[in-house]
Amino acid sequence: MQQPVTIMQCFKAYDVRAKVPEQLNEAVAYRIGRAYAQVLTPDSVVVGYDIRLTSPSLADALAEGLLDEGVDVYDIGMCGTEEIYFATSHFKMGGGIMVTASHNPIEYNGIKFVRQGSRPLSRDSGLGDIEAATEKNAFGEKKNRGQRRPLAAREAYIEHLLGYIDTAALRPFKIVIDPGNGGAGLVMEQLEKHLPFEFVKINYEPDGRFPNGVPNPLLPENRHHVTEALQTQHADLGIAWDGDFDRCFLFDNQGGFVEGYYIVGLLAEAFLEKFPGSKVVHDPRLTWNTIDVVRAAGGTPILSKTGHAFIKDKMREVDAIYGGEMSGHHYFRDFAYCDSGMIPWLLITELMSRSGKSLAELVGERMQAFPCSGEINFKVADTQAAIAEIEQHYAAHAKEVERIDGLGMSFDTWRFNLRGSNTEPVLRLNVESRGDQALMAQKTAELSKLIPGKRESH
Repeated sequence: MQQPVTIMQCFKAYDVRAKVPEQLNEAVAYRIGRAYAQVLTPDSVVVGYDIRLTSPSLADALAEGLLDEGVDVYDIGMCGTEEIYFATSHFKMGGGIMVTASHNPIEYNGIKFVRQGSRPLSRDSGLGDIEAATEKNAFGEKKNRGQRRPLAAREAYIEHLLGYIDTAALRPFKIVIDPGNGGAGLVMEQLEKHLPFEFVKINYEPDGRFPNGVPNPLLPENRHHVTEALQTQHADLGIAWDGDFDRCFLFDNQGGFVEGYYIVGLLAEAFLEKFPGSKVVHDPRLTWNTIDVVRAAGGTPILSKTGHAFIKDKMREVDAIYGGEMSGHHYFRDFAYCDSGMIPWLLITELMSRSGKSLAELVGERMQAFPCSGEINFKVADTQAAIAEIEQHYAAHAKEVERIDGLGMSFDTWRFNLRGSNTEPVLRLNVESRGDQALMAQKTAELSKLIPGKRESH
């Protein structure tokens, strides 16, 4: 018998993530479905789920909650989060819900929500009300029950993805692809038919038991499969995804992992070539390369707080063509301002094809111009006190201080951003310099000593 839970354990800043079944189970998912319907009053909702073993039953329970509130449910089955974004917008649904825990440990699952138009939900824009209604569990009588129908959305989604590139211009690259036994292979099977590439497939079959580890390519220990395959197969490019494939991560032909920061600049340049004078939204953790690239290409860089809800809202506000975060999330105006883990690598292969340059050549100059530390995490007792201490230490010499997200301090030849996690006592540090690798490394080490906490990972 499932134990009672505290709903507060499940709801985070933008979504639901929790251990199954002690925190999240079918009973809770049913209540969440009813609460979503009561708060947003949609007439139709797209529902899908990832490859985790617990996802189908949670999606069924959630759908039952929607149906009992009189909402029509359109079921697209096993999919990626971006397929929910696409289907909600493309088919003009009242909302979309995805059951996924992305890259979280195997004992977790979760739920991501969008409203009409694939607009994001956050705690202050509907999610808090859904949480409160779920917790209260006072739904009353069931409404006239909605209808549940299958929805075949993938063909239209594939057609949309291919619309971002000129397939006739693509060269026959050899590409290593690693879905990490997540869901990306489901889409790659369909895309492959339209592309001239030879794919070297590793960890390819969807498997919610995660026989090769949870798909999270941000962890260095999860990258060796791709690096080794690139080197032994002499491939041109490597791609890895997280479990619900809303993020992709790229490797050059030598097996080197390319920081997402430089991919943001590369994609910004690609879009500004196609749409001159456009606006590009970026996060505040690492900024100098993106600002330099966007301005040089005749665009306008726009700073936004980190996080998908903030980026998407800012893109809508300024009508940006593209938005990027160094964490591997890339957002596209023509994709309902949502993030996709498929569009970025397609655009990169087109850039490589047209330029005749490898990915290493495309980003190498930018990496030298603005070397960066990558994100380093520190476990601290008090994030705000630690940030205040660091600010005081550097205040006398800073040329610019910004607080759009944590603390950003800029100096003549280097800058850093230090921000606290929304969900845990962790500080995240990013450092960059103007063309001085040694200075960047020196300042990273200096800051690491000043931060009163244990360094976790890089």
